[in-house]
Order: sequence, then structure tokens, then C-alpha cells
Amino acid sequence: MMRTRSLLLLSVGALLAFAPACKKKEEATSAATPPAAPVPNPAPAEPATPAPAAATLTDPQIAAIVVAANQVDIDAGQLAIKKSKNAEVKKFAERMITDHSAVNKAAVELVTKLKVTPEDSDASRGLATGGNETRARLEKLDGAEFDKAYVDNEVAYHEAVITVLNTQLIPSASNQELKDALVGAKPAFDAHLQHAKQIQAVLASGGTAAHAHSK
Repeated sequence: MMRTRSLLLLSVGALLAFAPACKKKEEATSAATPPAAPVPNPAPAEPATPAPAAATLTDPQIAAIVVAANQVDIDAGQLAIKKSKNAEVKKFAERMITDHSAVNKAAVELVTKLKVTPEDSDASRGLATGGNETRARLEKLDGAEFDKAYVDNEVAYHEAVITVLNTQLIPSASNQELKDALVGAKPAFDAHLQHAKQIQAVLASGGTAAHAHSK
């Protein structure tokens, strides 16, 4: 159980690293501004929520974060398709691959149009590392244990992504087209979260997730 709980927080922990990273940058650029309160470590049963921070990310850094965040979920979905025997979990994973691939494609097209070159930061690198660690641990699970861990992680991850979009990425974007694209992506993430929660509830009740699919 403790192994599974640790697994669920890895990718979320990478997202939660955004707030401390922005806090450090804020302290370095404005000594007169009091530092933001530290984000508490996430409790095993409930991921912590990133504290709002000042808009300090650059557009190139935001672009890299968006691509990294989507790629993490694409990779997790590909693993779920390979390992899960649950039809609805596999359908959800396919949806994650399709939708997040589309978001990444649109993001790349937009930054190319804007002549913005994505720039890695601690946040984007942390996402990639957290995603790799999560997949490595999911690889060791099978059957119902894998399905539960994957879906629980998807719920926590999308909750964290939505919070970071609202408190970090959208406020930080200086280009209006980029800001509009981030705002436009929110409904898809909201829909993913609700879909994942439906499957999570069915799996928790011992069901097969056969009726959990929702567009």
C-alpha cells in the first residue's frame, strides 16, 4: 500500500515543484517582496495544492512545461494500453494519448508561429524525471493493482495540472495567443479529470469500469 501511495505522488510532486521554483526566482528578482509560503509536502492520501505564485515563468519555459506535462501523460497512457486488461481503462488511456498528443501538436505549431523556442527549466526537467519514475513503478504492477494505481495517478495528476495552469502558466504567459491557448486547453483537462474520477469510483467499488466512460 505504501509503495502504491508513493507512486501516485511522483508526477504530482513534479508539478508541485513549480511553486518553489517560481518562489526562488521571485526572491532573486525582488528583495522587497516577501517570499511565498512554502508548499507543504503532499500527504499520502491527498496531494497538496500548489500555492499561487507571482508570474515569473517566461513564454519559452511555459512552452517546454506544456510539452513535458503532455508527454508524461502520453507515456503513461501508452503503458496502460500495454498492461491493462480493463477495457475502460484502456479506452481512457487511448483518450489521453489522442488528446494530449493533439495539445502538444497545437503547442508546437503555436510556438513555431510565434518564433518561441521552448526552454527547459527545473519544472520541465522535474516533470520528465517524475514521469520516468512513475512509469518505472507502474511497470512493476499488474492487473487490478495496476489499474487502480494508474487511474488514481491520473486523477491526482490532472488535478495538479489544472491548478498549475490556473496559478502558474496562465498568469505567467506574456503573449496573448499563448495565454489564450492555455485557457482553451482547460476544458479538456477538466473533462479528463471527471472521466478519471468516474473510473476511479467504479474501481474503488470493485466494479469493472464498464460504465465509467464519459466524453
